[in-house]
Amino acid sequence: MLGMDLQTLWFFLLGALITGYAILDGFDLGVGLLQPFVRGDTERRLVLNSIGPLWDGNEVWLVTFGGALFAAFPVAYATFLSAFYLPFMVLMVSLIGRAISIEFRSKAKSRLWRSYWDYSFALSSFCVVFLFGVAAGNVMEGMPLVTGPNGVVEFRGGLGDLLGPYALSVGGLAVLAAALHGARYLQLKTEGELQARVHRWAWTAFGLFLVAYFGVTVATLVHMPNAIENFLRWPALWAVVAFGVLAMANVPRALFLGRAGEAFASSCITITTLAFNFGMALFPNLIVSSLSPEASVTIYAAASSETTLRLMRNIAFLGMPLVLTYTTIVYWTFRGKTKLDEFSY
Repeated sequence: MLGMDLQTLWFFLLGALITGYAILDGFDLGVGLLQPFVRGDTERRLVLNSIGPLWDGNEVWLVTFGGALFAAFPVAYATFLSAFYLPFMVLMVSLIGRAISIEFRSKAKSRLWRSYWDYSFALSSFCVVFLFGVAAGNVMEGMPLVTGPNGVVEFRGGLGDLLGPYALSVGGLAVLAAALHGARYLQLKTEGELQARVHRWAWTAFGLFLVAYFGVTVATLVHMPNAIENFLRWPALWAVVAFGVLAMANVPRALFLGRAGEAFASSCITITTLAFNFGMALFPNLIVSSLSPEASVTIYAAASSETTLRLMRNIAFLGMPLVLTYTTIVYWTFRGKTKLDEFSY
């Protein structure tokens, strides 16, 4: 189907990294979004400790993605960060804010102190998810890029150009997807009355997500018909789309039957297929130009040398099994329902 040259290989490896981040950090970001709706200090501690051993390890996937993007496609890295300089700074502050909120909340028993950090955690989580969604919307819709006199792709726009209706709607979709993913995760980790309320939140989040998903899909097909070019070129890709739709349709079934594990697995599959569809809608572009097709940043124009990509490939094939093994061990160790003890947040 696709000629698996080094540039294409790294396109898919980067896709795997960001998909892993969306699945793993997606649920703890979703938990952060739901934190203000939790009642009482005990329940909020339960919710926070459900992700306590996992959240910092989940962010390794984002760090690895950033490093791999810089090394494999430095032109795309520079172009994207120059365009998103201010949003990127807000993103960094939000990621730091999440960590501080988690660690500082338990340092004092004051109700005001803990409420402040609870809402700080929720706001930071919202900003992270929303900004990632807005960034994805801009990459899909296209950004005002031109080729400068020295042949370097330049961003010719301002902050307002990054906050169009489509980009904002994708940001909203990302928030709802994370909230739904987080609710499914909490169903696995909680019990009793809290689990029953989380179950109701999952139904609400699913309904809102479904409306947003169809709205964004229609907007994409209407305003960006080129997004399905690769699907028309390789019809087998439609099987992935169908698989994602079936996984999404299985969510209400699993929720109705009370199968929390199956609902969470369906959520993971849905996120994976959405990320794959997003990548195939872009390929071979990394960033689309809304001003000139020639200024779009492709995997071939943005890539490092063949020697660099080959060396990185060898390192990745050695390192990724270790990361997967570590992740598996951590999740297996902290499986089961969340319990509070003297070492809890």
